[in-house]
Amino acid sequence: MASSQEHSLFSPPENQLADLGLNPAQEDAVIHPVGPLLVVAGAGSGKTRVLTRRIAHLITEGQVSPFEILAITFTNKAAAEMKHRVGELVGPVAQKMWVSTFHSACVRILRRDAERLGFPSQFSIYDQNDAVRLTGYVIKDLNLDIKRFPPRSIQASISAAKNEGKSAAQYEEEAVGPFQKRIATVFHEYQNRLFKAGA
Repeated sequence: MASSQEHSLFSPPENQLADLGLNPAQEDAVIHPVGPLLVVAGAGSGKTRVLTRRIAHLITEGQVSPFEILAITFTNKAAAEMKHRVGELVGPVAQKMWVSTFHSACVRILRRDAERLGFPSQFSIYDQNDAVRLTGYVIKDLNLDIKRFPPRSIQASISAAKNEGKSAAQYEEEAVGPFQKRIATVFHEYQNRLFKAGA
């Protein structure tokens, strides 16, 4: 909870919500008690305005410290705009917030904890083309028939397994038949090469 001095420094005028042109549903979202809140609305309906006012309200009411706030957007431009808008409402304290895209937030978390996972903190991130290319190298080096084991299809199988949280070892345990066993072999070698590349 913020001290009364902090509260007075960051509190907007009492009629702030009325001054912001929010409709009753938007006002309800802004002043919703601390906890989860789902805002569903179409494009151009004022979602960003509601979210920025909500963040400002949480800060100015002393319910949440700015450094405890994580706001996720889809683009860097939207992240910068959101931080700017909150800054206009609460001042420089907004700089303590973490406003980011999904991708950059995840990379930041991974870089912070990469070494705990056995990776260097300055790891590389392979895009889809890199992943397919590496899969192709593995298939070739394992002397597998590229027509029977097309890199894009094999990479799709590996990606699907990873999306289910499966390791190469788990995939191998669940593999049925020789074809899936070969994919498991590719998966193992693919992971080894990613690790060696710090990716």
